[in-house]
Order: sequence, then C-alpha cells, then structure tokens
Amino acid sequence: MATVAHLDFERTIADVEEQISSLRTLARERGLDVSNELLALERKLTGLKQDTFANLSPIERVQVARHPKRPYTLDYLELVFTDFVELHGDRQFRDDASIVGGWARLEGETVMVLGQQKGRDMKENLLRNFGMPHPEGYRKALRLMKLAEKFRRPLVTLIDTPGAYPGIGAEERGQGEAIARNLREMAALTIPSVAVVIGEGGSGGALAIGVSDRVLMLENSIYSVISPEGCAAILWKSGAERDKAATAMKITAGDLKGLSVIDEVIPEPAGGAHSDWEGTASALREALVRNLAELRPLGVQELREARWAKYMGMGRWRQAG
Repeated sequence: MATVAHLDFERTIADVEEQISSLRTLARERGLDVSNELLALERKLTGLKQDTFANLSPIERVQVARHPKRPYTLDYLELVFTDFVELHGDRQFRDDASIVGGWARLEGETVMVLGQQKGRDMKENLLRNFGMPHPEGYRKALRLMKLAEKFRRPLVTLIDTPGAYPGIGAEERGQGEAIARNLREMAALTIPSVAVVIGEGGSGGALAIGVSDRVLMLENSIYSVISPEGCAAILWKSGAERDKAATAMKITAGDLKGLSVIDEVIPEPAGGAHSDWEGTASALREALVRNLAELRPLGVQELREARWAKYMGMGRWRQAG
C-alpha cells in the first residue's frame, strides 16, 4: 500500500507514528530493547485514532472520503474478490475507464461487480477522468448489469465519484438519458443487488449505479445530491461556508442511516480506511456476503416488491391545509 498522507486533524496521530518509526530505527541500529516504550506509544496511537475518528465533523468526514490514499474500486477488487475478469466497452461509442467492472468471485460465488475508479496521480486521473463517468460509462455499467441478469448472478456496485462528467461532449452524447435509463433498469432488475458507497457518492453520477436492494456506506464515506462546496456557493454565495453546508446537508453515513436512506453503515478501522486497507476490505467482504445471503432466497417478485417499497418509503412530508 502507498505511503499515507495526513489530513490536518491527523497531525497529532502523524507525530506519534513518527516517534514510533524513529524509535524502531534507533533500536534496530543500536541494538536497544525499547519494547516497553514502543508498547506505550502504540497504545497512545490507538487511543488517538479512536478519539479522533469517533468525533469527526461532517466536513472532516468529507475530507476522509476524498483522501487520496483511500482504497478505490480496483483495490477492493483485489482485496475482497478473486478471479476478476474485466469487461470493456458500451458497444456503442467507446470504453470509459472511469467505470470498471466484470465477473469476479466473492467467497466462491460468481458475481458481477462494477464501480467508479479514480486515479492516484495526474496520469491515472486523466485516464479515469477523475472518477467522473461519461454516458458511455453508464451504458457500459448497464450492459454489465443486464449480463448479470441474463446469467442470474448477483450484482455488486461500488460507488466513488464526485459526480457524472458535466462536459459538453458528455451532454451531447446523452448523459442525462444514460443516468435516467440506469435508474429505471436497476429498479426492475430480477437479480439481488448490493451497492456500497466506498468514498464519494456524488449526485446522479452515484445514483446511476446505486438503485439496489441494499445500499451500504463505509463509515467515512459521503452521499449527497451536491458537494458541500457547491451547496455553499449556491446558498451562501461562498464556498468558504462548506462546513455549514456539510452539516446541514446530512451527507454522512450515520445521518443517512438515521434517515433510512441507506441500510447499513460498515465500520472502518480506527484511523480510517486509508490507514488500514486490509481491515476495511475484511469488513466490506463480511457485509457483502451477509447481505447477499439474505437476498438470495427471495424470488423475483419478492425482490422487486421489496425494492419498490424501499424507495417509495423514503422521505417524510406533511400536507398543508
């Protein structure tokens, strides 16, 4: 795993990690026994991580969700699944590298898995379009969903995007239509489906692969109709009000679980997913296996009726008069 960069609120954690690293180096070079000192520092580090990440503000969770060292879709395909075979192209225009997907095995069961993919550096981000799919990306996703349906295999989608690409070319090729079609087709799928927000869940770009029987979120992921910066620019005419926007929008996993928009929050290790890829992958695997096991016995009609009831039951309103 790549070296972890640190956010502002992680500075104290980073200092203790540096102390531990320096002490281990000193002990190795001079042959010293520093086990007691190391144990004390490691306990301090664990406590700091738990305290810090248990009390993150909404905008701090936004920062964690966007962390450049957070695991992406291809990382989870390697850590959670086996025998992944990537499928390419929408059979209409081109292959959109911002969405990856194909057949894989989850604990021995064949599933179709797909999701948005961001890049780690500028070259990768240009290839992946910063995780913002074009319409051909969503049409590729739909093609894979229908392929899964044809062979009666479960569908897993991993959501991590700032939003669908808003460029002129994407709009000319039918971005809105591609997203709308995915919403309709996913609502009518005859196979079990589980969506997981693993980082950013931005607007229709996220929803286009998120209409599933179960919607899960990693603890430090976000799911919203607009970014906090965009919301602040509209409501307060200043992106500097993003903290206020993030709080008001209820975009964190805990908030959305309380509002019944999602079904489950998957806990992340102390320090966030970016500090422990394997621990996060283990928690994700367990949640996927458990939810698919619960969905597998349901017939087509049961799946559709439960899915319809789930989405129609969202939201509360009061009629005036």
